[in-house]
Formats: sequence, C-alpha cells, structure tokens
Amino acid sequence: MPLEQVLMLLVAAAGAGWVDAVVGGGGLLQLPALMMAGVAPVEAMATNKFSSVFGTASAAVTYTRTTKVDRPVALPAAGLAVLSAALGASAAAAISAEVLRPLVMVILLGVAAFVTLRPAMGAVARPQLRTRARVTVAVLTAGVAIAFYDGIMGPGTGTFLIIAFTALLGLDFVSASASAKIINTGTNIGALLFFGWHGHVLWVLGLGMAACNIAGAQAGARMAIRRGTGFVRIVLLCVVAAMVSRLAWQQFG
Repeated sequence: MPLEQVLMLLVAAAGAGWVDAVVGGGGLLQLPALMMAGVAPVEAMATNKFSSVFGTASAAVTYTRTTKVDRPVALPAAGLAVLSAALGASAAAAISAEVLRPLVMVILLGVAAFVTLRPAMGAVARPQLRTRARVTVAVLTAGVAIAFYDGIMGPGTGTFLIIAFTALLGLDFVSASASAKIINTGTNIGALLFFGWHGHVLWVLGLGMAACNIAGAQAGARMAIRRGTGFVRIVLLCVVAAMVSRLAWQQFG
C-alpha cells in the first residue's frame, strides 16, 4: 500500500478515535477510508474493529477516572455485548445492508428529532427515571439489541447507546457517553473475535491505526469531560447528520 494511503488511514483513525470517544460514530471515518484505500469490505470492517477496540477501551479508562459510570448497567451489558456482537458479525453475510440502511436512517432521524425537540434531555441527570424494570430494559437493549446491530453493520452504535441510557435511565450526556464506551468495547471485542478467527484482520495496518485511534480517543474523552453535556449534545447532532448523509449516499447515490 502506498505511503500516502497509509498516512490517510492513520489520520482517519485519529479522527475516528476522537468522534468515538465523544459520541460514537468513528466508523463513519475509518470504514470509508479503508475502502478508499482498496481494502475489501470484510477486511475493512475487521480492521476497523481491531483499531477501534483500543481507542474505545482507552476512552473508557479515561472516563471512569473522572466521570460517574453506571456500572450496574454497563458491566453486565458489556458481557452480553461480546456474545451479541460476535453473533451479529457471523450473521452479517446473511443480512443485506441494503435492507438495514433505510431502517437505520429512519432511526437516526428520529434520534435527531428527539434530541432537538427536547433540549433539556441529557443536560442534567434525572435519577427519578431509574427503576429496576428500566435497568433491565437498558441492559438488554444495550447488551443484546444494539450490540447485535454493531456486529452486523456498526454506524451509530455509540450514539444509540448514549440515547438509550439518557432516555431510559435519565443519565446526562457525559455519563451516558462514559457508560457507552464500556459496552462499545465489548461489542468491538465480540465482533473482532469472529473476524480474527476467520482471518479477516489486517494486523500490521490495524496496529498503526490503533495507536492513532488511542491518541484521538484520549483527546476526545478529555474534551468531552472538560466541556460537558452541551458540547456532547452538539457533536452528537453533527455526527447523526453526517451518518444519515453517508447512509443516504450509499443507498441512493
């Protein structure tokens, strides 16, 4: 692979790490970059997961040092996510992305409308929403449904996790993002186990991208913690708009 393409991938990995650490959606940068460099789709997905797992895990560590993480939800959901994402990755070949893209676009547009029309959502914690039933629903939604989707397709996983935690448990956006990183680490590990077992990961390229992803993730996590929920909300809306545009271009372009 030419040096300029490698440098492009390293820059994309750093940017993806930053976006993933704040609201998720770093695959929006890494996957297209890998495919533009001539990497086959399955190998691109696999290498993206390998790079992302390091950045997401490093962001999770940074968040847990300074931000309250919902461990009763995040830890069991992360355990479920490893298995669910692996199952999703194994089912990816049997489920057409052409079918999933319109559904994901509709969900993302709903997320954008929900966050826009409810400006107070995620601004402050609302612990009064938390009940045992809601905790159970949050664990299953994050650890099974969203994790399975991450294994199949991926874009928007971190965003979906943040919205689930904010809407179901009343977490503020920074705490929701911190909790999401733990589960997203689990989804990346699960999908990576499947892809790695089947020999789809470009290990050497992935290691270089992983180092840049960690650097971007550290910068993103620290910025989100420093600037607070308003900053996370703005970035979330920008990333949702970018993901919808990207998916629409793939579907109709």
